[in-house]
Amino acid sequence: MLAGVLLGMALGIAELAFLSVAWPASMVPATRPAAARGLAWLVSVERARLARWFGHETAGEAGYGFLAARAALGVLGGYVCASALFITGLLLLGGSWDVALGRSEQVPVNLPGVKLVTSSGVLGLTSGMALLVLTALMILAVGSLERRLAGRFLGPDRHEQMSRRIAELTATRSGIVKAVDDERRRIERDLHDGVQQRGVALAMLLGRARHSGDHDRTGELVAQAYAESRHLLDELRSVAWRIYPTALDELGLRAALAGVAERSSVPVTVHHGLAERPVSEIETALYFVAREAITNAVKHAGARDILVVLSEDERTVRVAISDDGKGGADPSGGGLSGLARRVLALDGEFAVESPPGGPTKIVATLPKAEPCG
Repeated sequence: MLAGVLLGMALGIAELAFLSVAWPASMVPATRPAAARGLAWLVSVERARLARWFGHETAGEAGYGFLAARAALGVLGGYVCASALFITGLLLLGGSWDVALGRSEQVPVNLPGVKLVTSSGVLGLTSGMALLVLTALMILAVGSLERRLAGRFLGPDRHEQMSRRIAELTATRSGIVKAVDDERRRIERDLHDGVQQRGVALAMLLGRARHSGDHDRTGELVAQAYAESRHLLDELRSVAWRIYPTALDELGLRAALAGVAERSSVPVTVHHGLAERPVSEIETALYFVAREAITNAVKHAGARDILVVLSEDERTVRVAISDDGKGGADPSGGGLSGLARRVLALDGEFAVESPPGGPTKIVATLPKAEPCG
């Protein structure tokens, strides 16, 4: 670290000289390319020094602000450390010389309430050892400031990135567990409030028909039971569709969202701008984000028109759902927070813009490939 600090002082002097020329030169269009190349080279040298002597490996880019701050820290910190190290060497060498040759002189040391007499050689050695410890602490402090400055401008090093990634994966894992539990509760409510109630009604109708002695009454009850069985089948299909639509696997995202638009009581327009089908996990997440956003817009926002736009670039796919409702959607609510956890678990980004009075826009951006974890 001492070598890194001293090298940083030398580089700081060179960087200050470069900045005094390149910064004004960058104001002139003709000299900007040369100044930019010099800046990029010095930043790359700094990255190599930080990786070699301070263990801070990063591939980030920085501008003149980083170079100016780094040069000031390098020159000031390096000068203080080098001066302290030089004085430490003089004290240790001088004290050792006096003790070895027996040329030490008596030196009185007067402290509050204490009077001591020691030799100049011992005093030099003691002071040198104390200053050596202080110098080591200053070198560590300068190294820590170097890493903090690099993290501020060049981004975190690999260890910090790994720590952040571990924390992110831990959070998303617990979020997925919670989302699965919430989904199970929702399915249980759907089955209990819908399917189970209709099943009970069907059983009661059939029981009454079985014990009825009136032929006409029996036929009426059987007809009611038949109608109830049809409603039960519709309810089962609806619950199964809300859990996972078969059209998503068989026909793809375009057909699945078309089915959502057909079932919606509010007009839904879908613009499909994907060149090819995403991987299954990404496609499923896009579908559920769009479907939940449409459901919320219909139930809670009082929307009259909903727009779903699917787009992509080289690395990501994106779904944006907009409505003209009253707004005020809460991102921390059960439905939206569950979608956010699903998207974050796939290394995606989830954003909600819903000011009071509307409009509301929900955007999910996901990588095209499934994350490796």
